Amino acid sequence: MGRAEERRARQRGGHRAAPKRRRSGPSADARRPLIRRIFTWKKVLGTFLGLCLLGIGSFIVLYMMVDIPAGNALAKQESNVYKYSDGSIMARVGKTNRESVDLAKVPKDVQHTFVAAENKTFYTDSGIDLRGLARGLYNTAMGRGAQGGSTITQQYVKNYYLNQNQTVSRKLKEMVISLKVDQKLTKDQILAGYINTSYYGRGAYGIQAAAQAYYRTDAEKLTVEQGAYLAALLQAPSQYDWAVATDTGKRLVTARWNYVLDNMVKQHWLDPAKRQAMKFPMPEQPKGTPGLEGQKGYLVDLANQQLEQQLMRQENISRSQAEAEVVDRGWTITLNIDKKKQTSLEQAVKSELTGKLNAKKRKVDANVQAGAVSVDPKTGKILALYGGEGLYKHWTNNATRRDYQPASTFKPVILAAALENNATTQDGKPITANTIYDGTSGRQVVDHGSKVGFGPPNEDDHDYGPITVQQAMNNSVNSVFAQMGVDVGMQKVMSTAKQLGMDTTGMQAVPAQTLGSMGASPLEMAGIYATLDNHGSKVTPSILKSAENSGRAAQVPDPVGGQVISRTAADTVTSVLTGVVDDGTARQYVADNPLRDGQQVAGKTGTSDEDKSAWFTGYTPDLVTSVGLFGEEKGTGRHVSLTGAGGLLASTGGPGRVNGGGYPAQIWAGYTFGVTDKATFDLDTTQGAAVQPSDTPTVSRTPTQTPSHTATSKPPTSSAPPTQTPTQTPTQTPTQTPTQTPTQTPTQTPTVTDNPLDPGGGRNFGQ
Repeated sequence: MGRAEERRARQRGGHRAAPKRRRSGPSADARRPLIRRIFTWKKVLGTFLGLCLLGIGSFIVLYMMVDIPAGNALAKQESNVYKYSDGSIMARVGKTNRESVDLAKVPKDVQHTFVAAENKTFYTDSGIDLRGLARGLYNTAMGRGAQGGSTITQQYVKNYYLNQNQTVSRKLKEMVISLKVDQKLTKDQILAGYINTSYYGRGAYGIQAAAQAYYRTDAEKLTVEQGAYLAALLQAPSQYDWAVATDTGKRLVTARWNYVLDNMVKQHWLDPAKRQAMKFPMPEQPKGTPGLEGQKGYLVDLANQQLEQQLMRQENISRSQAEAEVVDRGWTITLNIDKKKQTSLEQAVKSELTGKLNAKKRKVDANVQAGAVSVDPKTGKILALYGGEGLYKHWTNNATRRDYQPASTFKPVILAAALENNATTQDGKPITANTIYDGTSGRQVVDHGSKVGFGPPNEDDHDYGPITVQQAMNNSVNSVFAQMGVDVGMQKVMSTAKQLGMDTTGMQAVPAQTLGSMGASPLEMAGIYATLDNHGSKVTPSILKSAENSGRAAQVPDPVGGQVISRTAADTVTSVLTGVVDDGTARQYVADNPLRDGQQVAGKTGTSDEDKSAWFTGYTPDLVTSVGLFGEEKGTGRHVSLTGAGGLLASTGGPGRVNGGGYPAQIWAGYTFGVTDKATFDLDTTQGAAVQPSDTPTVSRTPTQTPSHTATSKPPTSSAPPTQTPTQTPTQTPTQTPTQTPTQTPTQTPTVTDNPLDPGGGRNFGQ
């Protein structure tokens, strides 16, 4: 040991340092988790940078390969051909309503309305919105449909150079072309192209055609308020067209109109004081289009709507894109409309109603609007439709409008819900066609001993006393069905309504709905009753048979779907509804109609509050037709009574009251019995008027089962006769009248009066 080593050894305590030993275990790197060894920060960063370089390189290649194509917007404008179900041509709609105008002729403030509506950064961006584009690409790749966020340049490119298809490749082309167009054209040229190629509804392409279609003026004379409305329209032209918009559509377009003007203030394009003084500019009514006279306009309009809805689902495009893809795009569209039945329906409306109206003699006659839809329950095809006096005389389609109450035509839905859910009365008895309820007018509805604060009157405040469900349906007894709705549970009632085909969006599940106080259309009610007629298999009425365009075909879905309620429940409702025709409110004009010739019929009448609407929806085994009569003050759209002073057609006799058993039933019978063959319902049920008499024997009741006719009495809400079974018939006497109630003599029967216009009477939410 050297001296130096000895000195170091003494400093360490006199011992020589032992040599270091090598560890025999794995290295530190080897002991790290596998995922950390694979995904090191260097590797992750390198991969990310590599992908970025690859993406940049791919974009450069794409940018070099994709050129600005020739414009195709004008070339794509072709006539649409509409055919009847037999292939014969119904209408040809095609002259493109377009006139391009120089941007200099459009007021600067009006130009700004479009920029404020669609792309506030238009004057400073490079033609694309990177964040919006990334979001659109991602959602398109994930199959989530069309997304907003496109710049005006992108929308112009889509309108003029490309198409509305939502694919990743089309999105990438749109991005590249938009960048090149932004470099090649000035912002004014791009804006001019955008407002001249966009579709505004009413068959109008471009701002000049739109100015004429909505305000009967030229584009250069548009006000800021009018320009803001046209700019707002582009989001959803048909939905936002004030002439046909629903209350929701009007609310949405008004909100968007305000949004446009508020954005202009924020961009310093509009003085705040002027903005505050602006009022919504009401558009003019649409002008007629050659070839769409009579009912053709309504048929074409509904066909277009259903095709647009299908393209939205099929191609994941927005509503406005779908509209632009349908109108004047060279489609051959075959409708399910049967030419013979269509003619017969139009003739029935004329002979039974419109031919008798005389607005000069009776002012109220000018307020009458009729709508009807006829459906094949086995196929779901719309075979005939009546929308009003003409699309360009009365723009709202009365066959599809949902702003009137269906009234008592909703009662079968309540019964269907009771049967489908095996519901019971308050005292635990099953609800069947023979269950007895208290038919006292104004009787307060109870829920297990507690009043719910609802006691609707019956027609003419008539008290029926103990009455079966069958008789209550025959006579449209409000107090019975109000209680039944609570017995079933209004949530279940509304759920059944939705399953049958009613749009229940925004509807509250409250007892008042038992009176049919929601909105519904003849088309909607025809679908509900067609589902009942089809033994509970869902029917969604369709006017589209096929639609083709340059080798491209719309995938028209089957209108008939799966079972939504049981066959027994559906067939039982049908059986009960035959009693309404044979023994109830529809007897005079349907059951006793000389054209009936023994045809089996089911149906229900309805008259809404204050007689603002009257309905009859009825069906045979092969045909369902819903007819509605609506009171609308001409020129205002305001709902009014169908009767008024003197009454509709008062000169034909009686007080002139109108209800579902009158004109709607007359129209229904005049049409149906002329186009159907005699057939019998194939019903899987032991209940109802079709399989047993609709009345029940007069059975003595115990005092607790015989309610007094006061709204404050508290008898049980229902009871079943001790000896009565669903198939009971032997005790019935031959002399008993069909409409007789258990506690009344035939002379008290309220369903027949001396007034031919008022079979059974009616006041609020009745027959």
